[in-house]
Amino acid sequence: MPDNGLILQRPEPRLPDLLNLTAGALPHVETLCDLARTSVRALVLKEGRIAGDLVDLHQTAVHGYAWLSTYHQALRQMQKWAEQLDRDGRLNDMEALILQIAFGEYLNQIHGGIPMNQGEILRLSDMGLSDLPAAPAEVTNLMQSGNTSAARTRLVTLMQQNAGHATFGATGLDEELEMIRDQFRRFADERVTPHAHDWHLKDELIPIEIIDELAEMGVFGLTIPEEFGGFGMSKASMVVVSEELSRGYIGVGSLGTRSEIAAELILCGGTESQKTHWLPKISTGEILPTAVFTEPNTGSDLGALRTRAVRDGEDYTVTGNKTWITHAARTHVMTLLARTDPDSVDYKGLSMFLAEKTPGTVADPFPTPGMSGGEIEVLGYRGMKEYELAFDGFQVKGENLLGGREGHGFKQLMQTFESARIQTAARAIGVAQNALEVGLQYAIDRKQFARSLIEFPRVSGKLAMMAVEIMIARQLTYFAAWEKDHDRRCDVEAGMAKLLGARVAWAAADNALQIHGGNGFALEYQISRILCDARILNIFEGAGEIQAQVIARRLLG
Repeated sequence: MPDNGLILQRPEPRLPDLLNLTAGALPHVETLCDLARTSVRALVLKEGRIAGDLVDLHQTAVHGYAWLSTYHQALRQMQKWAEQLDRDGRLNDMEALILQIAFGEYLNQIHGGIPMNQGEILRLSDMGLSDLPAAPAEVTNLMQSGNTSAARTRLVTLMQQNAGHATFGATGLDEELEMIRDQFRRFADERVTPHAHDWHLKDELIPIEIIDELAEMGVFGLTIPEEFGGFGMSKASMVVVSEELSRGYIGVGSLGTRSEIAAELILCGGTESQKTHWLPKISTGEILPTAVFTEPNTGSDLGALRTRAVRDGEDYTVTGNKTWITHAARTHVMTLLARTDPDSVDYKGLSMFLAEKTPGTVADPFPTPGMSGGEIEVLGYRGMKEYELAFDGFQVKGENLLGGREGHGFKQLMQTFESARIQTAARAIGVAQNALEVGLQYAIDRKQFARSLIEFPRVSGKLAMMAVEIMIARQLTYFAAWEKDHDRRCDVEAGMAKLLGARVAWAAADNALQIHGGNGFALEYQISRILCDARILNIFEGAGEIQAQVIARRLLG
């Protein structure tokens, strides 16, 4: 093994041997995915169709197939990333090490056990696979020599030389997107990071001045078409913005998500008059939206919603309860999902409304007649606050029925899931990056036994794996955004990015806290906040279990 940790030496400026090695491993992973699909389909098919009861019965196998497929797609995107860097002459030692460690680790996990979370390890036998094809030499080589202590140590040495950067290794994005990254990185460093922990500890709303500055920078209209007052930019640009703002503080990174979801709902399902009225105001930040979907006893089962919207002349009267409503108090409009067909018992009777409300204050958070609410105290993700809402005679104008048609609410909401999950994956990358940077700096500064913590292999190894998995999740997220930008269905890709990104964020935060030791458990250290913020990512926008279920059902079908 060379001292620099690389499997193969390379002539400048290319590394064809490593790329050939990793490319040669991909067909084996694809074969395993194909075998798993055949095996799992046999478990869940009934009379030629996927049966819900059998999916539930064999949930471990079904969800495991989703994870295996996510790993396959992740390695494919890492290969494309490295090949593009090589063509551009930018595949340097840091990127090569990230690539080989990624393949070495994920191939070992595929064969030995994929962690769906800390206590659930998916093994190929769980999907009914036993007589497996022999692994080719490329796979064996990478499994044995890809992720070694020498490789991880060398990677962290290179990372220390670039410690002032927000990312480790070239991202593969074009110059325009990197300029956007740089702009929002500087904003996060100057306006967010110095204050984020104080906002968290005091459980304060993000100052309105920050929101105003984000509006001036175009965050709320980034992807809204120019004809409606926005900038008409790509989903990839929103990913970069969300990533960098979330690196400063997930609450700030999530502000744009509220507007993104509302704008997408209106763009996909609204009437022309609704688009003309609402989108310019959302774009400029003149109005702030919030999403009002979840109810106390429904969770991910949106088809079971009970909040009613009853015709009252030309308008509607809303009665019911909602929960986990983010940024509910000081917003101006709610994208409100309610049941307009009282005889329905599933999603077909749901309608979406653009329900106007008066922004509240700290003293009077919900001044609008017909609605009240109370704050839900939470561990993290505090900057916008979470609320329970009660509607009793709340009035919504008839003209604010989205699309002017009842019964289309669930379908309209489904059209936003791709963007919402891509956004969540981007936020996860930002939180994970924050954890890595905080953990890295602490490991450099903290001395134990007359040495910096980073000199100990198990400390540097944690940091190396953070950097590697962040790049894996990043490339998977960029791919999902690219698919969305090219008008391709990408619910699977978005789901995979969100599924893996959430796990990566939690692992990065947990390991960074471990590097801090006892200090990490102290509220005064920001890693305690990052850990709390990271935990929500595997729950909202589709819990990990729901995400795996959705991915698997699509692929199995």
